[in-house]
Parts: sequence; C-alpha cells; structure tokens
Amino acid sequence: MNKRYSIIYLIVMALGPLVYGQTGTIAGTVADSQGKPVAFAAVGIQSTGKGGITNEEGQFQIEDIAPGDYALVISSIGYESEKRNVSIAGGQTLTLTFNLHESIYSLQTVEITGRRATGYDNRETFSATKTATPIKEVPASINFVTKELILDQALFTVNDVVKNVAGVNQFSFYNDITIRGFRVQGQRNYGTLVNGMRSITSFWKPQLIPHIERVEIIKGPSSALFGNATPGGAINRVTKKPLAEARKSITASIGSFGTLRTLADFTGSMTEDKKLLYRLNLGYEESDSFRDLQFNRNLVIAPSFAFLPSENTNLNFDMVYQDSKGRLDRGQAVFGSRDLFSTPTSLSLSAINDYLDEVTLNATVSLRQRLGDRLSFNSVYQFSSYREDLLEHRTSNRFAALGDGTFDEEKVAMRVFIRERQWNNNNFNNYLNFDYTLGRTSNTLLVGYDYFEQELLPGGSQLEARSYLLQNGTATNTFNVDNASDYVLDADGNPVTNVAHFDLTSPVGNALRDMTNYAYRTRNFNQFLQRTHGVYIQNQTEIGPLKVLLGLRQEYFTDLVDYNTADEEEVEQDALLPRVGAVFTLTPQINLYGTWMQGYQPQGAGDILNPDAGGPFDPLESEMIEFGAKTEWFNRQLSATVSFYRILETGGLYNANDPDNPERLVQLGEEESQGVELNVTGRILENWSLIVGYAYNDAEITDSDDESVIGRQKPNAPEHTVNLWSKYRIENGSLSGLGFGLGYNYVSDRFGSIVSADEPDVFPSYSLWDAAVYYTIDKVQLQINANNIFDKTHWVGGYDVLRAFPGAPRNVMATVAYTF
Repeated sequence: MNKRYSIIYLIVMALGPLVYGQTGTIAGTVADSQGKPVAFAAVGIQSTGKGGITNEEGQFQIEDIAPGDYALVISSIGYESEKRNVSIAGGQTLTLTFNLHESIYSLQTVEITGRRATGYDNRETFSATKTATPIKEVPASINFVTKELILDQALFTVNDVVKNVAGVNQFSFYNDITIRGFRVQGQRNYGTLVNGMRSITSFWKPQLIPHIERVEIIKGPSSALFGNATPGGAINRVTKKPLAEARKSITASIGSFGTLRTLADFTGSMTEDKKLLYRLNLGYEESDSFRDLQFNRNLVIAPSFAFLPSENTNLNFDMVYQDSKGRLDRGQAVFGSRDLFSTPTSLSLSAINDYLDEVTLNATVSLRQRLGDRLSFNSVYQFSSYREDLLEHRTSNRFAALGDGTFDEEKVAMRVFIRERQWNNNNFNNYLNFDYTLGRTSNTLLVGYDYFEQELLPGGSQLEARSYLLQNGTATNTFNVDNASDYVLDADGNPVTNVAHFDLTSPVGNALRDMTNYAYRTRNFNQFLQRTHGVYIQNQTEIGPLKVLLGLRQEYFTDLVDYNTADEEEVEQDALLPRVGAVFTLTPQINLYGTWMQGYQPQGAGDILNPDAGGPFDPLESEMIEFGAKTEWFNRQLSATVSFYRILETGGLYNANDPDNPERLVQLGEEESQGVELNVTGRILENWSLIVGYAYNDAEITDSDDESVIGRQKPNAPEHTVNLWSKYRIENGSLSGLGFGLGYNYVSDRFGSIVSADEPDVFPSYSLWDAAVYYTIDKVQLQINANNIFDKTHWVGGYDVLRAFPGAPRNVMATVAYTF
C-alpha cells in the first residue's frame, strides 16, 4: 500500500506543474459598428503588460496568460475604447468578438490622424465648427468630395471636383469658382482654405489635389469662424493625414492630350508603439491640352507626420510643396459676330515664348493637448507662400481699332505683361474646447483667438507693353479718334501697334514674338501688409432632440498700404459677426436644421494696390438665412441634404467695361441669391456608390446706381445645375472584380461677367456624360475613364466673347493602381 501511494505521489508531483501551471489564450476579432474589420487596434490586459495588435482582418491573439480574472481593453484611434471583464482557465482558448463604435467628440478637435473610411460619404467635419462634429448635427450645408471619388473619376484639380457638388460651378479656367452665385477666387485671403486655415494660392492655375483627403464646400458666409469670408461659401482642402496601419499605393495614368500622371501614397507607423506615424504623397503630371500652346508640368510633394506620445497629447506636422509650369490661358476669342462657334475652341491667343511658373508652399503644425476629461487646448500655425513668374501676350479686351473709330473684328488688340511677385501668409489659431453640463443640457464651449497676416513682398513689379504707340514714345491700350494726332498712324490713318494684333484668321498667330522693340512701362506693386485679429466664442447646446449653436466673433482688420515706404497708410476696420443655428432630431434618420449668419470682407489687396481700379472701395457685407433637412439611410451608408437659402450681399466689384481704362472697377449696391439644393452621397449597397445633386439658384443684381443692370442674372451663376455619378462593382461570379461608372452633368445658361455691357454675352447650357470601367485583380486595379463621351462643345464660363472658356472635348484616361 505504501508503495502504491508513493507511486501516485510521484505521478502527481510530476504532472502537477503541467496541470496547475498551464496558461490560457485570448483570441478574437475587432470590427466596427458596420462589421468591418478594425486593423491595428490595441488589445491590452490591464495590469499585466500583455497585449497585442489586430491584423488587417481585425484578428488578435494573446498567449501565455495565467489563469485568473482580467480586464481586457480594446482601443483604436477613431473609436470609443471598450473594456470587458474576462476569466481564463488553464489550457483554455477564450474567443471574443468586439464591435467598436466610432468616436467623434472624444478624439480630435484638430485633425491629427487620417480618415479610415474608403467611400464617397464623409460623416464628420472639423472645419465647420472647429471641433469634430457629425455633419448631420451641423446647422449648415456642407458638401464634400472624398479621395475615393477623386480616384474613381481620375480627377486632379479642384476645378475638376466641383462638378460633383450642387450649386457649385466653374467661373473660368482659373482657380475661380462660383458657389451659389458668388465667386471664390485664388490669390485672395478668404474663401480658399487648407485644413480650415486661410491660405494664399494662385489665381491662375486650379489647385492640385493628389495629396487631398477630401474637398469640403462650406456654404454660406462663415465669417464667425474664419473672419473674412465670401457670401457663397468657402472651399476647404483637407490634406491626407497619417494612419497607424500600413497602406501603400502607386498609380499611373496616361490619356488624351498627351497626359501622363504618376501618384504615390504611403502611410503607416514609424515605431512599434504606433506613437509616430507618417504619410507621404507624391504627384507628377505632364500634359498638353486641347487648347493651342497650353500645357501643364505639375509636381506635388506632401509629407505629413503625427506624433502621439500619449492619449492627452497629439501633434501633427504637414507640408505641401507645389511646382507648376505652363502658360496662362486667357480664353478663346471669336469674331465680332459674337458667335462662340465662329472660331475653334482650341484657339488661344498665347505666344510660344509665353510662360507661367508658380511655386506654392503650405506648412502646418497642429497641437491638441487634453487638459482633463472635459477640457482641451488646440493650437494651429500655418505658413503659406505663393510665387508668380509670368510672361503673357493677352488681349486688351477689345477688337483692333481703326483710324475712323471703328474696329476690325477679325483682329484682337493685344498687350504684354512680364510680372514677378510673391506673397507670404502667417496664420495662427488658438482655441479651447470645454464640455460641460448645465441642468439638463450638454454643452461644448469654444473660445479662441486667431491671428492672420498677409504680405506682398518687396520687388513685386510688372512690365507692360500696351497696344498702340503714342507720339511721345509711350503706349496706350485704347484708340481715341478725337485725339488721333496723339498717336503714331500708318499710311492709311490707322493707329500703329506697339504689340501686334492677333489675327483670328491667321494659322501662325501663336508664333514666337519679337519683344525687343516693345515700348514698356513699369508698374511697381508696392509692399502691402494686412493683419487681422479675431476673438470668438461659440457654444453648442444639446437639450434632448434639440441642438443649438450660438457664435460671435469680433474681427479687427488693419491694412498697411505702401508698406515700409514714406507713403505708408494704415486703414483700420472692424466687424462684429454673429452666427445662430439649430438642429432638431425628428427621427433617428432625419434632422431638421436652420441657420442665420453674417459675413464681412474688406476688398482684396489686388484691388487696393491697383491705381487704375478706381478705389478705395467699401467692404463686402453679407447675410444668409438657411433651413433644411439632413438624413441618413441604408444603415448610415447613404446621406442626403436638402437646403433652402437666401443670401444678400452689398459691395460687389465688377469690371466697368471702360474702353479708356480696362482695369477700372465699379461697386454695385446689392445682390441677392436664393434657391434650393439637394445632395445625396454614399452607398445604396456595399458595391453600389452614388452621388446625386440638383440646385436651383436665382442670383441677380437687386440694386445699383446703373439701373440697367437691376434684375440681371449675376455673372456665371446658372439657375439650374444637375450632377450624377454612380459606380457599381460586381462581387460574385465569373465577372467578379468588374465595375462600371456613369456620370452626368447639366449647367444652364449663364451671363458673362461684364455687367456694364449693353447686351451681356450668354454662354449656353450644356449636358455632359462621362463613363468608367474598372477591373480589380487582387491588389491591382485597371481603370478607364471617358469624359464628355458624346463630344459636346460647351463653355464652362467666361467674361465675354474675347475671353470665353471652353470645356474639354471627348477625352480618355487609362489608369493602373497597385495597393500593397
């Protein structure tokens, strides 16, 4: 018996460590609220130091866990953390499933890290309220175009993008857009934003977007947020930010007009603990054009870094360098019959020795510091600069003058500009976000201070060769038959040209021009400095189904004209800018909203600096009231907004159509825009994406010293626009991986922009159809886009028949994209 017990004792002693010291394993998957895997989520066991990271399928496994009770915590940037108590026994493999809910308020008040979503829909905005807010809960109309739609349509500029947004259209070839009938232009200190900050851009070339996460159109005069703003709205380009998971893609495209594009997008973590993230976007384009002599050589380099040392501190550095080379295209000119079809749409008036070289730089540093559960401090600094180097042959905005005071309407009077100038912007935003409760209400308070500075640097200057020679050795752009003796005349009594006319019938009009004998005059752009200081407060209150937004901003504007000279003049202005809005949750799918806001904008530096413009001018002042509804359907995959609005503006500037002074501007009394918009964006099915938009906009001049323009449609402000884009992918069967895209755009008739003309030129309505075919094989996507497939001749905008801007004829782009 003793021997038997001894044997049992020895067996127990031998197996005991295996039985009682056996460890367990916790495994599982992490998905979002839609059931999609969440990659690179952190999975940790509290107080043990054990943990892991989910893979690309959202799976994780933690081994060698001693038996016992634990708290398992799942966390990922962009989602609310989840904590779950678990028990593990020796030898057990515990399998768990987690569904994380997206976090908006608790994550970012400054956009530090990137957007994970990969569809056409976008659910939150940072710029519209300066805090992360669901778009459905913002009392304003905010439209967007995501990078996924940009890639599906093979787009490359903001001008390409706006066709997808109701109520937005091109004004010209330039960085020049109409929103609800009001212009948003480059080379201004308002209306064009990068990451919610006012930036300086080119007026001439459309803004490039290979580094852009999404383009947001924030409609209405958002002065309470951004200080100076245009009445129709602002265009905000949100750059791509780093992601914790590794994503890499390379895209190459080749297409019509000798187009070649190469894009690269790399992102991921630089450290194992995911505290230092990076993203690098590269873009290069080389293309000619359907327009004579026009071309583009564009380079974009855009690195971005996010440093996340703790849950309380987030830091981002973001830089975008753009180098653009081409020629400045002033548009198509036609014969004096004013028939847009009388000359080919390919006709440009450039000379082959013209050029336009531009360099733009934006650098942004963003800090978010959480000071407690309810308080955070946010600071953003942005430096932006723009340099212009230009030589152009351009019209004098009229036909060739004859000695009897009539015009040769087969020739266009020309002039030459040689110009160099550079602007620098400094933009510094600081604000506190504070969450608090008061009685039965939940509140988010925003208090901030903004500083903005724009400077035209020394040396800005222009050589101008005007159209006709004068007896005193100078030149002028117009011929006055009453003073014919002041001009150099030829044997027939016609004024002799300083810059030769452009002959619309000549096949060699674009030839190399000898510029050595031109009579030039020098125009100096004296240094200019504008400073603005803004102090603002905003409160978002939630009372059951009702959310109320109240905002107030005090802005101080200081303009230093002839800066750093003996003639320096200081002009000061100030404005108190309110904003009121409310959102009511009618059902879980439907929100109703309404808003009232005011806008204020001092006239631009270019108008102040131009002595021929006729200033000084009063500021632009505006007011908007808007109401509508926002909805989400198909498990929040499809969103829709319908909005009704009325905007009033005073102080708009237009060219006076003065034959003796083409630069002179006139200021109108009042303009009004009112209408309705519908936007639908998202997915009907997981493999069926859709964008639909319609806008009716009645934009007209309602008050002016010139009574003849009262009631006239505002320039390049169509009454009706329609946009549609649909993409469908086949997911099963022998055709799996194949996809199709179909698009449609309609723009109604528009007036040209010379409001003082007796009979404004009309640019006709147009309808365009686009199509695309996609085929995905593993990590490779093949794509062919065909635009304007019925080859419709059309004009996207224009000033008059000497400066008309035709749209591209039928064109094709083939793209290969590799993701790894």
